[in-house]
Amino acid sequence: MNLLDDLIERAKANKQRIVLPEGTEQRTLTAADQLLRDGVAEIILLGNPTEIQKIAKESGLLHIGKAKIVDPTAHDKKENYTQLLAELRKKKGMTYAQASQLVEDPLYLGCLMIKAGDADGEIAGAKNTTGDVLRPALQIIKTSPGIKVVSGAFIMFTQTPQYGENGILLFADCAVMPNPTAEELASIAVASAQTMKSMVNVEPRVAMLSFSTKGSAEHEMVDKVREATRIAKESAPSLQIDGELQADAAIVPSVGAGKAPGSTIAGKANVLVFPTLEVGNIAYKLVQRLGNAEAVGPVLQGMAAPVNDLSRGCSVEDIYNMVAITANQAIGLKNK
Repeated sequence: MNLLDDLIERAKANKQRIVLPEGTEQRTLTAADQLLRDGVAEIILLGNPTEIQKIAKESGLLHIGKAKIVDPTAHDKKENYTQLLAELRKKKGMTYAQASQLVEDPLYLGCLMIKAGDADGEIAGAKNTTGDVLRPALQIIKTSPGIKVVSGAFIMFTQTPQYGENGILLFADCAVMPNPTAEELASIAVASAQTMKSMVNVEPRVAMLSFSTKGSAEHEMVDKVREATRIAKESAPSLQIDGELQADAAIVPSVGAGKAPGSTIAGKANVLVFPTLEVGNIAYKLVQRLGNAEAVGPVLQGMAAPVNDLSRGCSVEDIYNMVAITANQAIGLKNK
């Protein structure tokens, strides 16, 4: 059984309430029908109920009736969510009237449902931009305690079982933060470890990557990675982490032993934290294309509750898998 199968089975065994704000989008509805058929999660669809049911009937979707369908413009908790949003954003000058309009936006409503404890996670982006998906999430759900930034990780399924966890590694940040500070990089490392734990169900071994290994070079960019490693160790004392390490020293045992003798991470890392988004994004794409690796993500990490962004070119299978991943993130956060 591969990792995605494992994630689906874990989701089935501990069903989470996943809200899909794009409830009238065809691929989303088709994926929801399959998820409900397979019992992967409890699905909450946001959208006009008549339109959802019409699309479902025309498409031959037989299981949508098992979903909870919420009309953003008319439901019994609209007043509660309006008050919640107005309270959360009052320091930013939001009025009750403004909040009452925003709660009709499915992307805001989905996040408010999570904040109020009525849902466990959300995925969107099949027809909305990343900015539109993340804006309400950052305003309402915010980041986990001790986590300073949201970042994007890719789970890399490589064809080299001698590296990482039988060929599986987690790369971060590959999607969000262009040039994180030392403190932000440390936060990304801690969040990445949690993602590895909840997604792959193994103990994370985190390498903070650089072009230097243990003082082999001196530069302000190396200093940033060293400081980030120190901060991460201080904020998460039980975390297995080391840096700064070059990529080969991080994953190749013989190189790690030679360049960083005594390190418990060198040569054994399964989580690779890159110093900038530029490096991380280039690295995952090269490994994906030249190494024929499968890259699953980006998995958004660091949120107090899971909210994941889809590509607008996503497939039904992508949505199905991201719901399973989001459910596992929710389970992991509850067990943290």
